[in-house]
Amino acid sequence: MTMRFEQILAEGVAQCSYLLGDTGSGTAAVVDPRPDCEIYIERAKALGLTITHVFETHIHADFLSGARELVARLDGAPALCVSVEGDAEYDFPHTGIRDADSFKFGKLRLEVRHTPGHTPEHVSFLLFEEDRDDPWGVLSGDAFFVDSVGRPDLLGDDKTDELTEALFRTTQEFYMALPEGVIVYPCHGAGSACGPDIGDRMSTTIGYEKAHNKYVQITDLESFKAEMTQDAPPVPTHYPRLKKVNAAGPEIMHGLPRCVGKTPDAFEALLEAGDVELLDVRDMFAFGGGFIKGALNIGLQPELSVWAGWLLDPEAPIALVTETDEQAAEAVQLLWRVGYTRFAGYLAGGIGAWREGGRPLEHIHQLTVQELQKSDVLPLDVRKNEEWQSGHIPKARHAFLGTLEGELDQLDRDADYATYCQSGFRASIAASLLHRAGFSQITNVPGSFGAWQAQGYPVET
Repeated sequence: MTMRFEQILAEGVAQCSYLLGDTGSGTAAVVDPRPDCEIYIERAKALGLTITHVFETHIHADFLSGARELVARLDGAPALCVSVEGDAEYDFPHTGIRDADSFKFGKLRLEVRHTPGHTPEHVSFLLFEEDRDDPWGVLSGDAFFVDSVGRPDLLGDDKTDELTEALFRTTQEFYMALPEGVIVYPCHGAGSACGPDIGDRMSTTIGYEKAHNKYVQITDLESFKAEMTQDAPPVPTHYPRLKKVNAAGPEIMHGLPRCVGKTPDAFEALLEAGDVELLDVRDMFAFGGGFIKGALNIGLQPELSVWAGWLLDPEAPIALVTETDEQAAEAVQLLWRVGYTRFAGYLAGGIGAWREGGRPLEHIHQLTVQELQKSDVLPLDVRKNEEWQSGHIPKARHAFLGTLEGELDQLDRDADYATYCQSGFRASIAASLLHRAGFSQITNVPGSFGAWQAQGYPVET
């Protein structure tokens, strides 16, 4: 008889979900599942566990909830448990949970605590061993992170002040009152925009956070408000949309959303008909060497989820271009995590099939940092504001990638721009976005600011 506890990371969105249970009872729960939920079913089966409950800490904004998908994949057997604190409402069948509710999985006990602030309905889950009064862990959702706390501004300005006060109370009266040895397991790690400056570690302890987390060390409400306002990162465009989708109940797909291969002729007809979002997921060098006009380039890395959420039209079916047919399923999985379920199809045979048919291709030149350093091209820095402020290429202009499309009228269409970020991944997205918008004199800088620094070239702050 063994207690089982597994943290499962969805990279890119930096989202942590949890499988926990007890082999003695054979029962288990999943907390905050992602939509591509086969991993929980496989792990439970490997451990000899049956998933009897699926829990959500809150109505998520940054990724598509997989709770309904997981329950459906298990023939509706698990209870789908969501918080009804804060007058939360849902448009799908569920089991409402409240503060102090308790659930047992063999020798593991899970207790609900209402921890508002990130959202009004937010709950955390204390973890206990059988017949012990002190918790050994807490699933903190988006209320509390490594080196950080959840952001309270996702429901709009009219709710931010109220939620900031609630978050302050949650931090001081609940989290800081826990024993210092309690292990904190958050819903997100570094890279998520659900909190400011989330740390790199995947878990922490109450004691460690007391010593090092600047947000818990602020014991004055007004100072806490000021710090949260100052440190809040930009709100990604898909957050408000996914908040509504997750409250209404995401569509159950019964597996990966459907995306079928299209011959080059059929794919070209799709594009000519319009009303599709053309997405090329090849790497920056392959994309720059030849791509279909109008394509947005977001490379097939975990970060595809995040930037697709920022930049893709949620109403338009996605037409995918890959290097190989096998990559289509991986791209669909990453896109599904941020709510994209409508696909016009993928280009069967990859870009090679398009090229071999003699169809036209566009190009974006790749400019090395050595060439950039000697040229009169205007560097365009598309990194986050704090990255820009910490150091940038001299004479560069700054335009954050997430909001770039809405600020194109502020750029000079006659200028020669060289897009750069930290490594080149975001820069290639920006270059493709500018090219799609009709900017003709665009180059991309592989290696970008990291390569610039590595060469010892001058930096402005």
